[in-house]
Parts: sequence; C-alpha cells; structure tokens
Amino acid sequence: MSVLIDVVGLLGAGALLYAYAMLSMRKLTGDSLAYQLINLGGAIGLMINSAFHFAWPSAVLNLVWSGIGILTLWRLATTRPWKRRHLPDGPLADDSSWH
Repeated sequence: MSVLIDVVGLLGAGALLYAYAMLSMRKLTGDSLAYQLINLGGAIGLMINSAFHFAWPSAVLNLVWSGIGILTLWRLATTRPWKRRHLPDGPLADDSSWH
C-alpha cells in the first residue's frame, strides 16, 4: 500500500509541475479547464500522500489548494461564456490600453 501511495504522490507532484510549466510557457492559461483539472489532480495526489505519511502541514496545504481548484472550476462552469474575459492572443497579450 505504501508504494501505491508514493506513486500517487509522485504523480501529483508531476501534475503540479507540468501544469506550472505549461502555464509558464503560455501553453495553458490560468483560467483554462485543463490547467485547473491538472492542478486539482496534482493537489489531491499530494494531499493523499501527505496524509498517509502524517505530513499534516503539507496535507492541509494541499487540501486548501484543492478547495481553491474546486471553487475555480465551479466559477468556470457557472460563468456565462459571454461574460468571460478573453484577450486576443492569450492571457498576457500586449494590449495598448494597459500602457
């Protein structure tokens, strides 16, 4: 069982790193469904692993992280598409109105 929990933790850590890398390289946006699902999956994997190993500070951190992910997914699911903010070339597009 311990090996399975360790694999879950490693997959969780990998998912969080992958999501962060994709966000940093502008392959995903912070409010995309894919990013939020990968991020949530990673947090849940690390939460399970941390709780199993009685690493309560990390388990609580990932519980909160998961809660934020769930709230964000709820917001994405309930926000009307025409009210969502979209920029022409991604979330960090150069918009002259910001200058």
